[in-house]
Amino acid sequence: MSTNITWHSGLTRQERSELRKQKGCTVWFTGLSASGKSTIAIALEQHLLHLGLATYRLDGDNVRFGLNKDLGFSPKDREENIRRIAEVAKLFADSTTIALTSFISPYKADRQIARDLHSDTKNTDSPLPFIEVFIDIPVEEAEKRDPKGLYKKARAGEIKEFTGISAPYERPENAEIHIHSEKTSVEEAVVIITKHLEEKGLLKLPWYNFTMLLIQEF
Repeated sequence: MSTNITWHSGLTRQERSELRKQKGCTVWFTGLSASGKSTIAIALEQHLLHLGLATYRLDGDNVRFGLNKDLGFSPKDREENIRRIAEVAKLFADSTTIALTSFISPYKADRQIARDLHSDTKNTDSPLPFIEVFIDIPVEEAEKRDPKGLYKKARAGEIKEFTGISAPYERPENAEIHIHSEKTSVEEAVVIITKHLEEKGLLKLPWYNFTMLLIQEF
């Protein structure tokens, strides 16, 4: 990092939170390909927006069309992929936006880096909430779903370093939320995550309004 730069302070996060009337955080979805991460994240984004909360979803495939288009799938590139996304998510959360990230993020060390970035208080007034959501599914079930045909290609050797087949997935041990997607509907997953955010004081919503919106959406 360059040494001839200076951090410029401005509004505090508390000031932004009071002005925008919400708190920022990062909800980090991790799990195998075809586990349902993106599907649940999309539904959660829609639900939170309907509640009037500024929310933005960062998707593992989508960012590779732009921000991370120079990265492949080697362990080194995967690490850099997650580092960049963690930094972007932190910026969103610092702006008091709810950042949703949907990435396989297979390595424990990389996910810890993302968590540590949010807990770092250098140049800021407080840590940022980081909620890891493990979307758990047996690889056999993920292969049955295989909406993109990736597992089939990986089994045939057409895709190298494919997580769950020819590359490892290191399961989270202490995720804040653990969802078994083969047993849990998308609607149920959204309720579980939203309730967790509310219980942690990240959402302040009348329960009646929350329930009625769920009924209208689903």
